Amino acid sequence: MPRYFLSLKYKGTRYAGFQIQDNAATIQGHIERAILIYFREKIVLTGSSRTDAGVHANSNFFHFDTEKTLSADFIYHVNAILPGDIALTGLYQVPEESHCRFDALARSYKYIIYSNKDPFLEDRGWYYPYPMEQAALDAVAKQVIGTHDFTSFAKKRTQVYTHICTINRCAWVRNDQGWSFEVEGNRFLRGMVRALVGTMVKVGRGRMEIDDFRKVMLSKDSAMADFSAPAHGLILDEVIYPDFLSTFMH
Repeated sequence: MPRYFLSLKYKGTRYAGFQIQDNAATIQGHIERAILIYFREKIVLTGSSRTDAGVHANSNFFHFDTEKTLSADFIYHVNAILPGDIALTGLYQVPEESHCRFDALARSYKYIIYSNKDPFLEDRGWYYPYPMEQAALDAVAKQVIGTHDFTSFAKKRTQVYTHICTINRCAWVRNDQGWSFEVEGNRFLRGMVRALVGTMVKVGRGRMEIDDFRKVMLSKDSAMADFSAPAHGLILDEVIYPDFLSTFMH
């Protein structure tokens, strides 16, 4: 049966998360409903990267199978049904064995911090009007790069087979608004990016030493990390696929 990848972006402010849930508004739930209205047939979507309640995405993916003939205006018609804060951006027929979650090589996230009060960033960034030291942030970001056990930065009671992740890039970027924390890795644990941000901010403020951050990592104890960074500052920026699969998506 033909398989399709469906790309999308969304503002997660109003939603209980990416994955479908009973009695809660989710990204997947709205898209499955919109496709049902358009096709008059239920299509089950498989997601690439789950995001928590309030988290946004510049790029995320589903895949689904259908024998229906999909015309070029599929995106237009389904977008017309979807609410304004969810947008489909592309539809790609891919090899039948392709899987939008397991074929992904890496994912990248951004976390937005703004220093001056701005109503246009209120639900898309963390208002944090305090100075931070670039050198301290750079130094602590280097501690994260590589393959490590990130148990300390994962929410408890999540069903994962391992807490080992490989981080390819981790950086704090200063900009006119404030800061952008940018990280790319092969996989991320639930709550991991927000916990890294919250704990690193302590280092940037001088309230935690770099050696103490390292101790938090090695402790494998999430009670030592800071999970207070709000969800609305986090953006899933990109899902990265192998070259052979990417050729089908252009």
